[in-house]
Amino acid sequence: MSTFLRSARPLLVLSLAGAPLFGADAIPATAAVTPRSDAHGNPIRRARTGHVSNYDEAKVGAYTLPDPLVLASGERVTRAATWFNLRRPEILELYRENIFGRVPDSAPPVRFSEGATDPQALGGTAIRQEIIAHFGAGAAGPDVHVTLYLPAHARGPVPLLLHLIFGLGARPARPAAPGAVVAAAPPAGARRFVEVGPIADILARGYGYATVRYSEIEPDLAWDAPDRPVGVRALALAPGQTQPAPDEWGTVSAWSWGASRLLDYFQADPAIDPKRIALIGHSRLGKTVIWSGARDPRWALIYSSCAGELGTSLARRDFGETVDDMAQNFPWQFAGNLQKYAGHWSDLPVDTHMVIALNAPHPVFIGGGTTDQWSDPHGEFLAEVAAGPVYRLVGKTDLGAAEMQVDTPLITGDLGFHYHDGGHAITPSDWKAFLAFTDRYFQPKP
Repeated sequence: MSTFLRSARPLLVLSLAGAPLFGADAIPATAAVTPRSDAHGNPIRRARTGHVSNYDEAKVGAYTLPDPLVLASGERVTRAATWFNLRRPEILELYRENIFGRVPDSAPPVRFSEGATDPQALGGTAIRQEIIAHFGAGAAGPDVHVTLYLPAHARGPVPLLLHLIFGLGARPARPAAPGAVVAAAPPAGARRFVEVGPIADILARGYGYATVRYSEIEPDLAWDAPDRPVGVRALALAPGQTQPAPDEWGTVSAWSWGASRLLDYFQADPAIDPKRIALIGHSRLGKTVIWSGARDPRWALIYSSCAGELGTSLARRDFGETVDDMAQNFPWQFAGNLQKYAGHWSDLPVDTHMVIALNAPHPVFIGGGTTDQWSDPHGEFLAEVAAGPVYRLVGKTDLGAAEMQVDTPLITGDLGFHYHDGGHAITPSDWKAFLAFTDRYFQPKP
């Protein structure tokens, strides 16, 4: 296990016995990248840097985390005001420049329209509304479709859970257009990735629930547009410019910025409590929501599921997916400047405990799975522990635990964590723990 060494020096050190960052298993950078798995089914990747995926805690090696409570000048932060006025802006700028990229001033405008409304949805328990966000000044920009469910008999504005999703989510089924090709149904008994939360339970608690498909804001370039931005980022390009600048937004920042524009709309909706709006995301969308909570303090609560490398697991920890893998396989998600840290993780000016800390003082819930070691759930837990000093400084409570256990939710503090028995997904046990965590903040007090 990790040991935390606290001193007056401007560094927070975590030490694990073992091999150096690039050990004996490293291969020449010219070797082919051949995916395979270990005996437990964990994917093993060989990056162009020569690094090979590691799943042995004994080989994680020693690493030193930058201290979130030491200013760039070397002065220690001892007051909440210093954190908010000086240190937090420093860290936020480092993330903008080196990891996710800054949103340019030329980001497109957005306008909203309302679609169909069903006042008797879900057997009369909900009001379903369709909301369309139109990005850009003309008709060429993307349209983003939001499906909103509100409790049918709510008294006054309700809290809202906004869920960034991969598929169509909670949108009602529509008949196929004439001549459209309809995908075949999966075989009987086939496993499906169930994204949408337990809507009936959410509504029964008095909360609203909304879903939006992330790729409508900005396409996921792995599949949609490998050579150029075509969503909201394309609308922000200057004449003659074909790519964002090296310090400008990757798709994670674009998705995050788009979520904030939806927050603008919801905060103006009289049916929704503007001070109690949470944001939920899984995997790359878990990265998106933890960054959203850092860059936009209006979010009241964040749930980041299985965000992994450069999301919520420590980047300096050599376990599972690494900075090398992200820079090589998902460059469009990040600022171009991330590329200079491939093979040089210790040179990163930040680490993921710091993006969690940027969310303070609002609560954060993080989840991981036992069979999703690629996302390094142990590293996610350690990152949340390392963010604890910032939460304590601003008058909030930390995770309150030094060890993680399977299916034992840690939800008594303002930082929550759940290590579920299972894989890369939000499981029913995750939803149960998350909603219990959320109730502490969103349920009306007696």
